[in-house]
Parts: sequence; C-alpha cells; structure tokens
Amino acid sequence: MKKIIASPAAPKAVGPYSQAVEVGGTLYVSGQLPVDGATGTMPASIEEQTRQSLDNLGHILREAGMDYANVVKTTVLLDSIADFAAMNAVYAGYFTEGMPARVCFEVAKLPMGAKVEIDAVAVK
Repeated sequence: MKKIIASPAAPKAVGPYSQAVEVGGTLYVSGQLPVDGATGTMPASIEEQTRQSLDNLGHILREAGMDYANVVKTTVLLDSIADFAAMNAVYAGYFTEGMPARVCFEVAKLPMGAKVEIDAVAVK
C-alpha cells in the first residue's frame, strides 16, 4: 500500500505529483528544486542551490522517519556539467558514509531556471 509523504518544510509540488511516496519501506522522493519552502525563493549559486535541494530532501526524509543514511540512490540533474565539482563538494557534506549510488546528468533546462534538481530513493 502506498503512503503519500509531504513535509510542510519543503516546497509544495508544482504539478500533479507528490513530494514523496512510500511503498513497503521504500521511499521515492521526487526531484527537489532549490526552492526555500518558507519563502519560495531560490538562491543564486550552484553551491547554495545544491544545499537547498539537499535540505529539502532532508525535510522529506525526516517526515518519513528517515535521514540521509537511508538514501540508497540519487539522481542529480545539472543545467551545466561545468558545475559538477562545485555541486559534488556540497553533496559530499550530506553523504559521508555508505554513500548512495548516484547518476548525474546535464540537462537543457530545469524548472524555474534552477541550476540543480535532486531526487532520491531511500529504504528503512
């Protein structure tokens, strides 16, 4: 049975999807844009945007009774692969042991002009 997970601290979904869905102890988190859930603003730099996207992910994980250690897979979308090293430096501060599997892509554009979007799969 699926359970919809929504954190009031993370930005609301901007379309017909859920922030996250939990099924059988596995949590599927939708792509998190770097939008501050309280203010609706987006920081400018790739470092700040990566931090905000990962903070949003953390809000959703906590709502589901999990944390970053439960994450087994992420997907990182960048609007410029030239930002890879800067994104990676921030990302490394959130995943320090038993790092999740990951894929990173450069994409043509992201919603709202974001530089980064990050989704995740986590397990209890």
